[in-house]
Amino acid sequence: MKQEIAFTLNDREVTAGVRSHENALDVLRRFDLFGARESCGQGLCGCCTIVVDGKPLSGCLTLGLKLAGTRVETVESLDAGGQLHPVQQAFIDQGAFQCGFCTPGFVMMSRQLLKEKPNPTDDEIRDYLGGNLCRCAAYPEIIKAVKDAAGKIATAASAASRP
Repeated sequence: MKQEIAFTLNDREVTAGVRSHENALDVLRRFDLFGARESCGQGLCGCCTIVVDGKPLSGCLTLGLKLAGTRVETVESLDAGGQLHPVQQAFIDQGAFQCGFCTPGFVMMSRQLLKEKPNPTDDEIRDYLGGNLCRCAAYPEIIKAVKDAAGKIATAASAASRP
């Protein structure tokens, strides 16, 4: 039996029929959103990271019904108007991926980190991203990408504040 829920998905009001056993990723698939990927199914790898009401969550562990009335952001929301988010661009510029399977989760967590701490140290980056796993071991490049994104965001904010 499905329960109809309504929520905001990437700045769009949506509704979905959700069964009690379905997780958030199952619901997102109905909207052709495949960036958050299930890998471990236990909330241990970060590949399925989504942001719900401003908090990063494991989509594989979040019950779909819990999305009712929330604001959900996925990696697909970051390229507003066809322009990549600075974190996405930094990951490209720094080659912070190999196979790319984990990249959406790292991008979402990195963006969240930079919202909370605009200029993190390497140790702060490692700590914040500690729940994300990259099987290709692109960790040095990921740290460089987060620092690069911090610089890109700061430069954009400085330019926007000038008259």
